[in-house]
Amino acid sequence: MSSTRNPGRFAGLLYVLFSIPGVFAMVYVPSKLIVHGDAAATASNIAACETLFRLGIAAQLISQAGFIFVALALYDLLKGVNRRYASLMVTFVVVSIPIAFLNELNSIAALVLMRGADFLSIVEKPQRDVLAMLFLNLHFQGLVVDEIFFGLWLLPLALLVYRSRFLPRLLGVWLAIDGLAWVILSLTGILWPQYYDKVFTWAQPASFGEVAFMLWLVIKGARSPALDATGLSSAVS
Repeated sequence: MSSTRNPGRFAGLLYVLFSIPGVFAMVYVPSKLIVHGDAAATASNIAACETLFRLGIAAQLISQAGFIFVALALYDLLKGVNRRYASLMVTFVVVSIPIAFLNELNSIAALVLMRGADFLSIVEKPQRDVLAMLFLNLHFQGLVVDEIFFGLWLLPLALLVYRSRFLPRLLGVWLAIDGLAWVILSLTGILWPQYYDKVFTWAQPASFGEVAFMLWLVIKGARSPALDATGLSSAVS
């Protein structure tokens, strides 16, 4: 069955398509360039691989912008279950995107400092490197703030999947756990940052809920059944 005739498969394909650049930007690029606690080594890595750093910024912007279409595709698939929850899901996604876009300015600021533009010539390189590391740390903190929306949008999605009857309820439960894990992780980073890494490790199994969901959609697909008048009234209640 083609994706054009199967809205679930279409949503899953979009989900995978726009998740790949997000993983590249948030996982691969930092692992190759950022040395925690060492501003000089980080600056040296970025100077040597500036194209990779810029690709990370671009990939994050593409991923975030594309996720609007993911949310809309999921809305089309699940609005018959409950239009109110489906709208809430899209709202959380839309709110998170400006935060992510503005957060990339921290990465751009770090790059400007490391390149040492003409107006920064009066600032010594070690000082520029330290300031650049500060902006990279602020970028990470911006991600921590946005993680609360990474989780919040999954909660109405989880409820919709659980109540859908055409998707496995186990996926709905797993997505709910995933959403709560992201919210807890975000609050941990804000309130108890010293425990963030440990909580992140514990939360990893939960994060595979999204992976399982998108793969189910891509492989199995899904199609919302037509609702009669009685079903439609209950769906929007």
